[in-house]
Amino acid sequence: MSRTVTLVLVDPSGELLGQLPPFTVEVPWWQDSAGVLAGAGIDVTVLRLLHGDQDPPGGHVTYLAMTPERPAGLLPADVDLSPHPLRAAYAEAAGASASLAWAAGALDRIGLSGLTAHQQRTWNLSAIWRFDGPDGVPVAWLKQVPPFFAHEAAVLRMVDAVSPGLVPYVLAAGDEGRALITHVPGEDRYGAAPPFRAQVLAALQPVQQHFAGRVDELRAAGVPALSLDGLPRIAAPHLPGIPGLRELLDDLPRRLAAVAECGLPDTLVHGDLHMGNVIQDGESFTIVDWGDAVIGNPAFDAVRMRGEPEVLAAWAKLWPEYDALRAAELLQPVEFLRQAAVYDTFMAQIEPSEWPYHADDVRRCLQTAVDSARQ
Repeated sequence: MSRTVTLVLVDPSGELLGQLPPFTVEVPWWQDSAGVLAGAGIDVTVLRLLHGDQDPPGGHVTYLAMTPERPAGLLPADVDLSPHPLRAAYAEAAGASASLAWAAGALDRIGLSGLTAHQQRTWNLSAIWRFDGPDGVPVAWLKQVPPFFAHEAAVLRMVDAVSPGLVPYVLAAGDEGRALITHVPGEDRYGAAPPFRAQVLAALQPVQQHFAGRVDELRAAGVPALSLDGLPRIAAPHLPGIPGLRELLDDLPRRLAAVAECGLPDTLVHGDLHMGNVIQDGESFTIVDWGDAVIGNPAFDAVRMRGEPEVLAAWAKLWPEYDALRAAELLQPVEFLRQAAVYDTFMAQIEPSEWPYHADDVRRCLQTAVDSARQ
């Protein structure tokens, strides 16, 4: 699968220049910018999605991009460039330029000058640039997130203070959700076997044990509390099309009360702990992407790992004072309800042109929650 890309270009001041003819990018994922830059043929920075002709991935995708050049042969472009109150700072030409300038200054102050920035990703949840040294070796990453993820840098620092090396090291953090982090070598662990997934949960447990008694510190750092209060509103449009959803919601108070009886304390929850967010290099590994971090029951991370029974059993032994396995079993469908609420939050806080990224996520999560409850 691939995608066909059209780039509507503006200059660094935001003035509309025109658009490039469509070209093909082999990587289908809309948020991937590296493939777009490679195929553009000119120096560009992808700013934001303008249009996609289908649900991602693949299809024909149109982006707004910034270029310092004035290439010949541009086609006319008819696009609305008016501001939007929910637009991410990095989705404007001036914002992307300011972020790169901030990163260059921060790197220079810590003795890492002369690095070259390569944009890797941009969408409504983050913009990411990799900074390489003169030898082409990655040194650092600039990650910029929207306001609802702004606590990520603080969370990384707090986790690193408890378990050094478990998360990327934050070199600098700035306004507008900007953070510079060290390069994490290795590969993601999609498809990892159960013993490794259990190992990741075991490495996270001391951190969660630590913050179980320090929830006030998490709140002070801006970490939000996990909330399911909006579920009736979120689920209402989907009740006719998802048999069993109403019954699951009606049973939710009983289920959550049973979880509370299991005794697990609220603590720091990663919130998106799948194996794509674990980077392994040799014997060591790093847990990345903490923007979804919340205060809640640690069993949510064990459930999000989607481990086999032996993985959950191994995790439960890490919490011997509590009925942890029972809590995880009860929370299996609730985790998908929680994800539906998370995606609803995204939709409420991003501009409409970015909605296609999450168009079916709420319905999909609600359906999966019902399916999980029936197992």
